[in-house]
Amino acid sequence: MRIRHFAYISLMALALSGCNDALETAQVDLSKVKNKVEQPLPSHILAQMSAKGMDRNSPIMIRIFKEEGAMEIWKAKTDNRFDKIADYKICAWSGRLGPKVKTGDRQAPEGFYDLTRANLNPNSKYYLAINTGFPNRYDAANGRTGSDLMIHGACSSSGCYSMTDQQVLEIYAFARDAFKGGQSTVQLQAFPFRMTAENMVKHRLDSNYDFWKMLKVGYDNFEVTKRPPEVNVCEKKYVFNQQATDGGAFNAAGKCPVMSTPPALTAALAAYGKTYDADYAKAMSKFDGMAWYDPTEAERKAVVAKLRKGRELAYAPTGTSLEAGRMVKVAELEDLMAKRTAQGLAAKTAPTPVAPAQPPATAVAAATPAVVPVPMQNPLAFTAPEPQETADATAKKPFWKFWARN
Repeated sequence: MRIRHFAYISLMALALSGCNDALETAQVDLSKVKNKVEQPLPSHILAQMSAKGMDRNSPIMIRIFKEEGAMEIWKAKTDNRFDKIADYKICAWSGRLGPKVKTGDRQAPEGFYDLTRANLNPNSKYYLAINTGFPNRYDAANGRTGSDLMIHGACSSSGCYSMTDQQVLEIYAFARDAFKGGQSTVQLQAFPFRMTAENMVKHRLDSNYDFWKMLKVGYDNFEVTKRPPEVNVCEKKYVFNQQATDGGAFNAAGKCPVMSTPPALTAALAAYGKTYDADYAKAMSKFDGMAWYDPTEAERKAVVAKLRKGRELAYAPTGTSLEAGRMVKVAELEDLMAKRTAQGLAAKTAPTPVAPAQPPATAVAAATPAVVPVPMQNPLAFTAPEPQETADATAKKPFWKFWARN
């Protein structure tokens, strides 16, 4: 009898475990969502928040890693440090690893972006959307162009980070609740990959490497403090967790002011850097003579082509770089890059097609309506303003005191 009783309990526990697993992976039936803008977060996420010591309306931060196609939501706990509360597989992102540089390059942004309540678009044709805020002050100072780069639903991208509708419903809810709790800006950190020593070694020959080393400073600051770093721009580059001294101020294109870093943060970063340097040396030995081949968007799409079967044409998952890329010998990588450069030059120098003869001006005028609608600028397009160059900027409470005293 005891054995039978024990077996029954075991089976019940297994069944309950199965229910919990199903709950974790269940998707919301969108046809039953009455108000997508106010749709509450799932009960299992709210339970995780409670277990981690997070208030429902506490601040959040969004983290993106292109290479593995991952998006993470980090949320503040009662001790003011952030912990990961949710992660998602990005359904589609266009282009390759590397920052967005100009309109039409199909690149998804990389960098640090501040999202305000105005960046939320409840009326997006892609279910729901959050404007990434590209171009930010760094992008503008470096002459980068583009607009309306979003995190949205529909799983189709031309420079955006596209999720499924079920995913963006949750992501939107996280941001909405944080803004309701008083958070003024949500930091979006968009990286090409996790900036570990191994990944930096793998990508050391990429033309974007210097840009990525700059982003890594912000990455390291978060790893050490578990707080979104304070981001400024001067001399056309990012600076993180720096305080302007002697009445100086940050100007994106101007000379950097005299800056200081709190001793406790300096010590913590030094210890982190020492471990990183040792790991980098090991990785260099491990990948001696090898480097990472970053696949094209077409190559990424090819490995997930079967996912499109039976779906509408607009559904266009792109797959991850980890699935389509590979480690190759340095000589092979250089050869591949040379061929790609040659193909690009050939495309640029190809003969321009001869335009067809234009009809007479009178015919054009007759075919043109009297009133031509003028496209309006998207009111949700967001450009971060330059900070006011006043002494008040340096008088605010230093960001690091929350952790230096704990």
